[in-house]
Amino acid sequence: MEFMPDFGADWRKKFRSDLADLGLIFLDPTNKPIETVDEVQLLADIKIARETENYELLASGRDVRHIDLRMCDMASFVVANLDLDTPTCGTWEEIFDSNRSKKPVLVRCLQGKRNAPGWLFWTLPHQHIFSTWEEIYTYLRNVDAGIDNESYGRWLFFDLAGDKVR
Repeated sequence: MEFMPDFGADWRKKFRSDLADLGLIFLDPTNKPIETVDEVQLLADIKIARETENYELLASGRDVRHIDLRMCDMASFVVANLDLDTPTCGTWEEIFDSNRSKKPVLVRCLQGKRNAPGWLFWTLPHQHIFSTWEEIYTYLRNVDAGIDNESYGRWLFFDLAGDKVR
C-alpha cells in the first residue's frame, strides 16, 4: 500500500463491487473497521520521516501492522494483489501469516502466474495463484456454488447454525 499511488484502494473497491452479489463481508486495510491512526496521513508522514531521518515518526505506525494482521486472523480467506515492480513488505507478511493458518490465500500477480516468485509456489497451492481478477472471480464463484470440490487443504465450511452438527 505504501508505494501505490492510491494506497491500494482502487483494486479493493472494484473487487468488492464485482463480487457484491456473493454477500461477502470485507475486511479492507484501506478502510479499517476500527478507530485508528489516519493511515493516509501516516503514509504521507512516512515519506517525510525518511527524508528527515525521523525514525520515531517512521515507527509510529505500528498499530497499522497490528490491525492489518488481526484482520487477516479474522478473515476466512485472504486476497492479495502482487505487482512485482512495486516494493511491498506487509503483503508478504499477510500472505505467509495467513498461510500458516491454513486458510485460503488467493494471489493475483499482475505480471502473470508464471512470473510469480518460486517461493510463492512452494508456499501456496498453485491453484490459488492467478494472473487475472477474472480468474479469481470465477474461482470464488465456483467455491460459493459448491462447484469447486477440491479444497487443497484450505477451505473449511462450518455449519454455524448447527443444522449439520452431529
